[in-house]
Amino acid sequence: MQSLEKLLREAIVHGQPRTHRPWKKILIVVEGIYSMEGSIVRLPEIVALKKRYRAYLYLDEAHSIGALGRRGRGVVDYFGLDPGDVDVLMGTFTKSFGAAGGYIAGNKELIDFLRSNSHSAVYATSMSPPVVEQIITSMKCIMGEDGTTIGSDRVRQLEENTVYFRKKLREMGFIIYGNNDSPVVPMMLYMPAKIGAFGREMLKRNIGVVVVGFPATPIIESRARFCISAAHSKDMLDRALSAIGEVGDLLQLKYSRHRQPASSARPFDHLYEDIDG
Repeated sequence: MQSLEKLLREAIVHGQPRTHRPWKKILIVVEGIYSMEGSIVRLPEIVALKKRYRAYLYLDEAHSIGALGRRGRGVVDYFGLDPGDVDVLMGTFTKSFGAAGGYIAGNKELIDFLRSNSHSAVYATSMSPPVVEQIITSMKCIMGEDGTTIGSDRVRQLEENTVYFRKKLREMGFIIYGNNDSPVVPMMLYMPAKIGAFGREMLKRNIGVVVVGFPATPIIESRARFCISAAHSKDMLDRALSAIGEVGDLLQLKYSRHRQPASSARPFDHLYEDIDG
């Protein structure tokens, strides 16, 4: 936050690089969940800076919409903020909605301008009816407007799965990034040579994983990235954790010095009482 505030001050004081004329608008662009780090944006602090320096805020909710918040409405819902504090909301329909395409939300003046001037809107064709119906149905499910509790149940299950999976990885001695509530779980491999080895060894155990290295990450910060779903059962998670543990021992990936001993009580098992019973 200190770095952002410094940049905002410099932009206001010095203006544009060549002419030093004042900027007409200053735009802060952030993600709800950063996909390579698994970290949740500190939105309340961002909003406070935006208001203090009269900037505009652009929020990409690609990984957080349908996954965070009590009602599954993203990072704004997660922090209990007013959506009106965000000037531009963007997201995708390819993840939580299981469809295609994306959206941009803002005030009417902005949306009308984009419809008239954006090349991606002017020269694009409309979505196909089946895709639109999939999006609308998913949206109603998440919002609870389908007359069921399926949406809220899945949001709660996703949170429980996320907490469980992260807890177990830490207990086994792996270093993971991100917030505890983030369903994007980066597990550090560090060495580039271990990227392919980890992926192959996991595939031998019939588990496909996403491994990421340079240039998507710094060259010695390679990682495996797990995306947790509400559809994952406890058995699925335990099977994946068991395989990760085996491969971790094989490739010496358990870097954490604060490895926690596994508890026989397994404190997060109560989250799965309904599944077990």
